[in-house]
Amino acid sequence: MRISVLGAGAWGTAIAISAASHSDAHRVRLWARDAAHARTLQAARENARYLAGVRLPDSLDVVSGPVAPLLHDCDLVVLGAPMAALREQLALVQGAQAPVAWLCKGFEAGTGLLAHEVCAQATPQLRAGALSGPSFALEVARGQPTALVAASSHAAVRQALVQALHGPHLRVYANEDIAGVEVGGAVKNVLAIATGLCDGLQLGLNARAALITRGLAEMTRLGLALGARAETFMGLSGLGDLVLTATGDLSRNRRVGLLMAEGRTLQQAVDSLGHVAEGVYSARTVVQRARVVGVEMPIAEAVVALLDGRLQAQDAVARLMERDPASEGWRGAVD
Repeated sequence: MRISVLGAGAWGTAIAISAASHSDAHRVRLWARDAAHARTLQAARENARYLAGVRLPDSLDVVSGPVAPLLHDCDLVVLGAPMAALREQLALVQGAQAPVAWLCKGFEAGTGLLAHEVCAQATPQLRAGALSGPSFALEVARGQPTALVAASSHAAVRQALVQALHGPHLRVYANEDIAGVEVGGAVKNVLAIATGLCDGLQLGLNARAALITRGLAEMTRLGLALGARAETFMGLSGLGDLVLTATGDLSRNRRVGLLMAEGRTLQQAVDSLGHVAEGVYSARTVVQRARVVGVEMPIAEAVVALLDGRLQAQDAVARLMERDPASEGWRGAVD
């Protein structure tokens, strides 16, 4: 396959490395917006800023310049920018005949749209979808065992992602429920901030388990309201991604919660990461979209209040623990 990956950040580079290392000997080009950055990566054979110590395969070419030539002889286009830049990247590939997949997770600020909704609005002619699931870019780049989900309403997109990436170390499972996959990918980042806060305050493993479980219920309720299937949230892009991001030491969103529990300001926490923590930017949009469809999300609401400075760490936890008792259930009363 001939594969073009746009965006030389952590995730774009990791997927490019994985595709270029595939046994089918794919031809992979990694596009960097900045020409100097592209030259550095091509010469050093390493993305030192995001994936230090991971060598780029010899078969991976790093390029810059116009995007159009990368689309002409391509079998798959992967967009590696964060959610805030998705609409811009879609405009760059609007003429693509090949399947297109994005790696970003979240709701678009301002519109409150999921990625597939942004695509339907901005570039409806594209055959497109998402690559998601429980994964840290560094582990994917290193070839450590990982399972991902190729989500799209287009069979060609799902098939292209499986053909490009599925192998002994990276397993790719197809799913038609793109709404469910994207809700899981968006909401888990917000819940990871809450779990980091819980761990930072040393509230214990019981509290962590309760928070993850009730967070999964919130995620599922929102997904069902947006047309997703309940079973999707018990899979890789729901429960799997939530557990990884809420408990893994490589999780930037969890790290934000840990740092704020230590008394850091939001700005100090974000500045210390050096990378984007999507939950910080999508938390408000998650809550806004939930309100529009009449779904109550108390954990996400508490995270937003914390990020906005309206609640301190201890107060955010107290707000959750003081809620009235309710019945447990996906469609039942709120937690």
